[in-house]
Amino acid sequence: MPLEVREIMMQSKFSEIDQLAATTLRMLAADGVQKANSGHPGLPLGAADMAIVLWTRILKHNPADPTWFNRDRFVLSAGHGSMLLYGLLHLCGYPISLDDLKNFRQWGSITPGHPEYDPERGIETTTGPLGQGFCTAVGIALAERMLANRFNQPSFPVVDHYTYVIASDGDLMEGISHEAASLAGHLGLGKLIVLYDDNGISIDGPTSLSYSDDVPQRFAAYHWHVQSVDGHDMAAIETAIHAAQVVTDQPSLIACKTHIGYKSPLQDNSKVHGAPLGEEGLAKTKEAFGWPVEPRFIVPDEVRQYFEVVKEKGAKSQGLWESMLAGYRKSYPELAESWERMVNGELPNGWDSQMPVFPADKPPATRVASGKILDEISAKLPCLVGGSADLTPSNNTMPAGSKAVKKGEYCGPYIHFGIREHGMAGIMNGLALHGLRPYGGTFLVFSDYMRPSIRLAAMMKLPVIYVFTHDSIGLGEDGPTHQPVEHASALRCIPNLFVIRPADGNETVAAWKVALERKDGPTALLLTRQNVPLVTPRDDSLKNGAYVLAEAGKPKPDAVIIATGSEVSLALEAQKQLVDEGIAIRVVSMPCCELFEMQSEAYRNSVLPKGIPRICIEAGVTQSWGSYLDEKGATIGMNRFGASAPYKILFEKFGFTVENVVKTVKSLLV
Repeated sequence: MPLEVREIMMQSKFSEIDQLAATTLRMLAADGVQKANSGHPGLPLGAADMAIVLWTRILKHNPADPTWFNRDRFVLSAGHGSMLLYGLLHLCGYPISLDDLKNFRQWGSITPGHPEYDPERGIETTTGPLGQGFCTAVGIALAERMLANRFNQPSFPVVDHYTYVIASDGDLMEGISHEAASLAGHLGLGKLIVLYDDNGISIDGPTSLSYSDDVPQRFAAYHWHVQSVDGHDMAAIETAIHAAQVVTDQPSLIACKTHIGYKSPLQDNSKVHGAPLGEEGLAKTKEAFGWPVEPRFIVPDEVRQYFEVVKEKGAKSQGLWESMLAGYRKSYPELAESWERMVNGELPNGWDSQMPVFPADKPPATRVASGKILDEISAKLPCLVGGSADLTPSNNTMPAGSKAVKKGEYCGPYIHFGIREHGMAGIMNGLALHGLRPYGGTFLVFSDYMRPSIRLAAMMKLPVIYVFTHDSIGLGEDGPTHQPVEHASALRCIPNLFVIRPADGNETVAAWKVALERKDGPTALLLTRQNVPLVTPRDDSLKNGAYVLAEAGKPKPDAVIIATGSEVSLALEAQKQLVDEGIAIRVVSMPCCELFEMQSEAYRNSVLPKGIPRICIEAGVTQSWGSYLDEKGATIGMNRFGASAPYKILFEKFGFTVENVVKTVKSLLV
């Protein structure tokens, strides 16, 4: 590398080479969007200056090892500007080629329009749904503090990095950002630094059409450290970031005033947000930057050399950290062993060896059983962290003897998320991205608030656990606003989400084991408020999703009753009466449809033989069960909202009775 390039990179001042790097980044983005005839050129054109400062002068990362644990995390919350990130990754030497940039938004490419998660290529999380990245970054920053508190020792800061975000006006309008920013300020997450791309434009036009927030004052009220700079002044941006790094007890917002579509014919126009510049507009933009119109996708040699320093710095930083880690392993072998397990996503041997046993004479609600399980396993699983959206006593989510995190005190495994369900779900995604195993509790009916974040967890294959209690009309007097009749079916519609509704304490134990052993996606546990009898065996049958709980007493049953959750005991009671009348009934517990569908066809047919009438019972809408019914089949469910009354009366009035089940079965056998 020429000496002058190296010297420029090592100095604090900025020069023409920095501007050339920013122009290169802009043009790669504009060319990629134009070639795809699809995309968002406005943000890359406007945010390139802050991106170059951050990625070349500030960010601690090593392109040769994208998953290096102690790297700084970068979240492009404004994920529609993904060509900005792809260009950065290519220039820095991550495994994204020029051909990949040319294949932007095409079938089978590794450069889709809205990337989510691809750590092997340097993409931490880059969210399409606005606000999600911002919220996820709060979870990443919280994980860094919790892990640093748990593992760091004097002279051995094995966890010591920043989380940086580029966020847009849209990110900060979305409600989830308010929830996450409030909690981040409350917890004093000083290693979270957000660069706000303050360009005053959204899709409809100027943000003034719908938005008059004083964003700096708003974040100051959240107890953030706040600065405002010219977003096209590289020196000012760098100075602001360094000032933010000094503030250790507050997250930082740097409002960077920029021009969307900078120097293009559509600068400061909403049309540049989400459409290509067009051939004429692209040519004029290149002329404004003194850039050749053709050829396209140019990277000057001096820019290639400029980014070589980034690679050198990254390799040096990782090398120093790995040397320190080697000393840490010698000085603190037990901590290091725990560290290695956590980093590798491994559960310690014997973590599930002493699960609680529930008395048959005083059977608990499944939410209570879940709490007892957490009491037992929490101390054995350093990776397990969780909390509740201000429903801790109802969700039973705080393990006995555990401490909650506070500002400046991050030793506890428990998080009081406050009444912020959406924020909680997004933050849990960030915790999972950093290698922790998060769980979060609320009432099942409030899963609606969390659905966008649950969907992203499923898409990114994150092992997040949702503890949803008060799972049906069984919660009783609170009435239809709190009775989640449609929510189990709604959650089952999300691909790669396991929805488990255990029948009793024994199935709840098995459900937690499935959830914790899963590494490729989230799991929702749907738990009762009311006590339920112990009716299932204490084994791992649940891992198959459905299994024969009670046999018909004949080689071939006359009918099969499928039930979930609290309705399994009802199915067993009905079976007894039908058997007494000479009707052979098989009862199948189906706590998890998704797991059942993963089993072999032979197994599924052994549980649900073809040609035999089936009855599905669940205290919720019947949408989930059509695929399990043959020509002769019926459902007993809740295709209406509930009512306010004691739960036993509700079950009776809505037909969840032995008499109605027996009647329904007989009607199919005529």
